[in-house]
Amino acid sequence: MNIGEIGEFGLIEKLTKDIALKNPTTVKGVGDDAAVIAAHMEETLVSTDMLLEGVHFDLTYTPLKHLGCKAAMVNFSDIYAMNGYPRQMLVAIGISKRFTVEQVEEIYEGMRFACDLHGVDLVGGDTTASLTGLTICITVVGACEPDKVVYRSGAKPADLICVSGNLGAAYMGLLLLEREKQVFEAGGKSPQLEGHDYIVGRFLKPEARKDIVDSLREAEIVPTSMIDISDGLSSEVLHLCKQSNVGARLFLDKIPVARDTNRMAEELNMNPMTAAFNGGEDYELLFTIPLPLHDKVKDLGKVDIIGHIVEPGQGAYIIPPDGEPIKLQAQGFVHGK
Repeated sequence: MNIGEIGEFGLIEKLTKDIALKNPTTVKGVGDDAAVIAAHMEETLVSTDMLLEGVHFDLTYTPLKHLGCKAAMVNFSDIYAMNGYPRQMLVAIGISKRFTVEQVEEIYEGMRFACDLHGVDLVGGDTTASLTGLTICITVVGACEPDKVVYRSGAKPADLICVSGNLGAAYMGLLLLEREKQVFEAGGKSPQLEGHDYIVGRFLKPEARKDIVDSLREAEIVPTSMIDISDGLSSEVLHLCKQSNVGARLFLDKIPVARDTNRMAEELNMNPMTAAFNGGEDYELLFTIPLPLHDKVKDLGKVDIIGHIVEPGQGAYIIPPDGEPIKLQAQGFVHGK
């Protein structure tokens, strides 16, 4: 169905019908000039992220449902990185004429899947015509108790540096998809993705780590600083160091890398640590804790301790098992390119 057949309001009605509200703080969702969110005895957390076609995603290999889910997840991740929980979401989307109603519904189906999984209410937004392709802008509103909000600026010397999950898989998935796209465009050969489900999934449909925040709450651990890994481990550690005015030591043999990441790196003749340190879009949580909480964190079973914080004048370095320390440098990551 062509979007022009039903118009903007008809499209909005199709995309937002049957939305059931999940949070008691959501007083009014879709259907008025603005959503209404009740204020309680919590801090309000707000995060916005914009995804542009050709810059942040490539529709050659990105299913629309996965795109919608990912657009929501990356925003949820920002709220979890503050030790809070996402509650409400607004979506602004710019759509070119080449998209049908059914395709836009696929995008929203992915968003609603993510919202249902994380208990988030889709409470409004906007749709508009676009002359340059697809644009998605999402704003998420979250909440956290005042004494549990975690910033990037609280790390102290002797704190342990911790990370959830494993690193580099999303970047390896992107490299694989880009390689297969080039092969396909050069000669029409079908993409060879068999056996690489894990790394492709890590790039196309990342999971925001609500489970880590849940586990930290259950263990009564409040990190001293935290950030999500969207631009690679090096960049995020340096962000924490700058905001907290500290240095860091990362132990190379403690960096968690999945077997599939290692296998793909070998196939591409590259060092998997390049992906872990300088890749991106893993959306794992990087955080620091006081040294006395070492045993509590180890007992979580979902977190690796990869280093520690040092005095600011000592800088940030990677410590290999053998050899000289390596100065930590952010190489930068361009999302989706």
